[in-house]
Amino acid sequence: MSDTNAPEQKRFPLNAWYAVAWDFEIKRELFPRTICNKRMVFYRQSDGTVSALEDACWHRLLPLSKGRIEGDQVVCGYHGLKFNGHGRCTFMPSQETINPSACVRTYPIFEAHRFIWVWPGDPALADPALVPDLHWNLDPEWVGDGKTIQVGCDYRLVIDNLMDLTHETYVHGSSIGNEAVAESPFDVTHGERTATVTRWMVGIEPPPFWGGQLGKPGDVDRWQIIRFEAPCTIAIDVGVAPTGTGAPEGDRSQGVNGFVLNTITPETDTSCHYHWAFVRNYKRDQQMLTTQLREGVASIFREDEEILEAQQQAMNEHPGREFYNLNIDAGSMWARRLIDKMIAEEDGKPAALQAAE
Repeated sequence: MSDTNAPEQKRFPLNAWYAVAWDFEIKRELFPRTICNKRMVFYRQSDGTVSALEDACWHRLLPLSKGRIEGDQVVCGYHGLKFNGHGRCTFMPSQETINPSACVRTYPIFEAHRFIWVWPGDPALADPALVPDLHWNLDPEWVGDGKTIQVGCDYRLVIDNLMDLTHETYVHGSSIGNEAVAESPFDVTHGERTATVTRWMVGIEPPPFWGGQLGKPGDVDRWQIIRFEAPCTIAIDVGVAPTGTGAPEGDRSQGVNGFVLNTITPETDTSCHYHWAFVRNYKRDQQMLTTQLREGVASIFREDEEILEAQQQAMNEHPGREFYNLNIDAGSMWARRLIDKMIAEEDGKPAALQAAE
């Protein structure tokens, strides 16, 4: 694995879609957010479309987020320059002629899967078909909710955490983890932009969370199928079914099934916006359960947040320290390779995926 803490290393590709926020968070008001070390400001225009501008006035660089919205334009809070949703200045105080260079950068925006997505890189390459697949968030066969966590760590540490769920045994032992997670074998496969870790735990005692969701006594067959889509989206197919009812062979009808949907957006080199949701295909009409699950998963993820921020702090204190890899790191290693491949291609360098150790 490459050294996460190397200062010269480019940590994220820019030619990719990153989740800015949940769709309901972007309103008719200025919403500042830093994405990939770029300060941006977002707002909805009167027709509902979202605009994304560089958060710095052309005149004296005051953040435009310190201003206000007037109609569909942003008014700078310092000297009143106005910029439309395309970044073009339409008004300057005390003069009729507007300098033709007066504009701020805009960023491509796409709205899908309950998120607002932004493309920080070359706008000519911003293909909506490349938006990560989180369709479960709007699929009528699934119901759920989620939140956003601000985590003080390199976004790739969150990816490492999600690609290796062995940590559930030790970090989440009171809820979703037990010894079976750490002891069960797993398979890792990969494609050009994806990596998948598949783990089946057959004939095990269910951990507290899943025992409660199933509501049936006895041992279970449990699955975790983790699908990474470069550079930073992970959908995890999870669930349990009574042992012997056919789940490993494809019949999950006697069990309960959910998806943990994750997309992690770099903020800076050592901080990120972690958007997540938990959706399920059972008891879909129970809003109370949706709220309980959202809050329960949030409590579990707070345990991860504590671990990840402590890890980042330790890395800051030991610059240049190289990571050592175990067999359980195979999924995260492939995710890192796919990210590095995107970065290399973006920088015009040859990139080849190597076989996993």
